[in-house]
Amino acid sequence: MSHLNIKLRSLTVFRNLLKDPVIMALNKFLEQKNSGDEDLCIDSYCEFVSLLYASHTNNFTDYVSGIVNDDENVFIRSIGRGETVSKHIENAVKQELLILNRVCSLTPKILREGINWNGYLPEFDSYETDITASYFHRIENIGKYGYGIYSRYYMFYINDEKHIVPVCNPDNTRLEELIDYKREQQIIIDNTKALLSGKPAANILLTGDAGTGKSSTIKAVVNELHDEGLRILEVRKEQLREIPAILDELTENPLKFILFIDDLSFQKDDDNYSALKAILEGSVSAKSQNVVIYATSNRRHLVKEKFSDREGDDIHRNDTMQEIISLSERFGIQITFQRPDKKTYLDIVHHLAEQHGIDMPREELEAGAERFTLSRGNRSARAAKQYIDSLIAAK
Repeated sequence: MSHLNIKLRSLTVFRNLLKDPVIMALNKFLEQKNSGDEDLCIDSYCEFVSLLYASHTNNFTDYVSGIVNDDENVFIRSIGRGETVSKHIENAVKQELLILNRVCSLTPKILREGINWNGYLPEFDSYETDITASYFHRIENIGKYGYGIYSRYYMFYINDEKHIVPVCNPDNTRLEELIDYKREQQIIIDNTKALLSGKPAANILLTGDAGTGKSSTIKAVVNELHDEGLRILEVRKEQLREIPAILDELTENPLKFILFIDDLSFQKDDDNYSALKAILEGSVSAKSQNVVIYATSNRRHLVKEKFSDREGDDIHRNDTMQEIISLSERFGIQITFQRPDKKTYLDIVHHLAEQHGIDMPREELEAGAERFTLSRGNRSARAAKQYIDSLIAAK
């Protein structure tokens, strides 16, 4: 115990953990305890526990295990790239995990031992664990667990500073909640499973009317398969030029990624159109075997066409039309989500009503659903969900 702070400072591969606020506070406490100053020791102990509480847990073992698994160090990056790791680095990892295992099992009683204080001091939970076995299990299955931010989260977006950041509260839509479109869903599932198994996977363009569940289907597939090593990164249209740099980063990652572009459409002279066309022309899925692009659009041809584009001689007109449709043809799979007819729309309404425990006479439920969709202009899966949400809110 007296030398644990020295052992912590000897971390090399896991040295980033020394910058973690909870570990820093623990180290400070250990140093104060060794100094014999009880006032400072009590203060630093309470600071350590306060920071642990502030991390949204009171279990120190879980906290340390989490930051160890999240740590993006030279060892795990090499493993992720499939490289052979130096024996010196591997030995260092094993020795450092023994230290961290000792840290994981610290209890309030152990830490407060020898402190001459009869007043109250805060408690926290911990338990005995084998952090080495757990860590190497994750290493052996790195294609499912990943590392760094990708080990804890599975949905991401690009912020205004062009950094990949996690979605802390992801959309939790499940496939079983999406009624109808089973054939379309299965195509996406099969293609995504091909990606996860290392087989050739196509980029997919999902087109169709608004509210038919295109985006929800993609997110539901990710919710279904993220435990198998699938992650999703949403890219806005104005960020398309960042994709080559993103690919450079993701290609070396052992996980599989969907680059998700929602509600895609362009003006004819839009520079972002040329950027995406160049990326698809370069066959993203061929160059980056762990990345595919899934895009949704309410437009079949993606590029907004003007009547003036149809004017001119036959050669010019043909070139223009070919340019308009060329982008969508660069997606290996194209799926159309048709607007549901009345029967399908009402089937969705009944299914959602049953899911949410809404007990209404059939005729009343259907009449209300029809009135609701008339006020929205068309039938869609989104309109059905909004109608059911309105009934839930009115309870």
